[in-house]
Amino acid sequence: MKWISGVIIGLFACSVSLAQTRTLDHYIDLARNNSPLLKDLRNQVTSNQLDSLRIKAGYRPQVNATSGGLYAPTINGFGYSSAITNEHTLNGLVGINQQIIGKNNVATQLEGITLQSSSTLNTLKISEQDLKKAVTAQYITTYGDQQQLNFNQEIVDLLRTEEQLFKKLTQNNVYHQSDYLTFLVTLKQQELQLSQARLQYKNDYATLNYLSGVADTTTADSLLYPGLQRMLILPDNRSSIYFAQYKLDSLKIVNGHQQLDYSYKPKTNIFADGGYNSDFMGQAWKNFGVSAGFSLTIPLYDGGQRKMQHKKLSLEEETRENYKAFFDIQYRQQIAQLNQQISENEKLLPQINDQIKFSKALIKVDTKLLETGDVKIADLILAVNNYLAVRNLKMQTEITKLQLINQLNYWNK
Repeated sequence: MKWISGVIIGLFACSVSLAQTRTLDHYIDLARNNSPLLKDLRNQVTSNQLDSLRIKAGYRPQVNATSGGLYAPTINGFGYSSAITNEHTLNGLVGINQQIIGKNNVATQLEGITLQSSSTLNTLKISEQDLKKAVTAQYITTYGDQQQLNFNQEIVDLLRTEEQLFKKLTQNNVYHQSDYLTFLVTLKQQELQLSQARLQYKNDYATLNYLSGVADTTTADSLLYPGLQRMLILPDNRSSIYFAQYKLDSLKIVNGHQQLDYSYKPKTNIFADGGYNSDFMGQAWKNFGVSAGFSLTIPLYDGGQRKMQHKKLSLEEETRENYKAFFDIQYRQQIAQLNQQISENEKLLPQINDQIKFSKALIKVDTKLLETGDVKIADLILAVNNYLAVRNLKMQTEITKLQLINQLNYWNK
């Protein structure tokens, strides 16, 4: 008997372990890990870091090995001019080239890469918030479906219990056959709504898996309450990621002005090479040597292109300021509106709870009267429908509140 008890306990433990209970954080983590967009943005940040290293490497001495040969024969006086081709040449050289550029110029270019990396990183944070908001909204919707499904099941179980009693009372001529059929129609309607609620839950749960990047058609046994907390204090403009992009854009425009000015600075290159370079006209074995030189480029006139480029950058800054000012107004208005809607929902819930209490009490009274045949079937059905309506109202109000909190918390980054 002991081993039988052990098997039963083991099977029970196994069934409990197989139960799927999911949380909101579980789906958010899945979405973050599976999102190709977030992976792409992370790779872009790494790529920008490599670009910074590449620029530094580009201003170091560049060493190249080159080799070339030419043979242009002259036959019976016909052929290329030997004064041009030297008839035959051969060279093998190792050259070094160094661009002379100021530290401030290099720092400005590196700053441009850093700003681009910061902008990509900020985009990554915003994309994470977008993904979190979308997954949370779908989780709340699916959780609401689950609550609706459980409530419908509760009502169907209640009506099925009462149906057995009603059937006996009808057989004992306490109620008419028409009363029983009316009650049975109500039960069948609730069973149909239960089936519809189950289908809706499965569909929305599949969408939740889709958003999270999960290829799974099974349905969790239960979704835990989202547990969202309303953020009363949100980041100000100086620390919010949604305003950070405007600041980064401004810095990139300033950097663009600086890089444009540096592009018109004089440019100097020094170079040198060494090796073998011969036309075989003389003592070819002596044609080993070296050479060195420099080049200097000084911009004098570009037809006014520099001023035009600065003007374009100034227009970009003006556009950025307009967008930032407009976004600031929308941001404050949206936060105020969301807070107002959440407060209104919170005020509505106590009234709904009171109504639920009264509706539930009425059903209990009618159920007691049903046993003695002292209640009209129409009154019982009306009480059940009122209870259904107020419970649905409460669920919709709670889900709406959670969705509003989700929208408000979206800006908390």
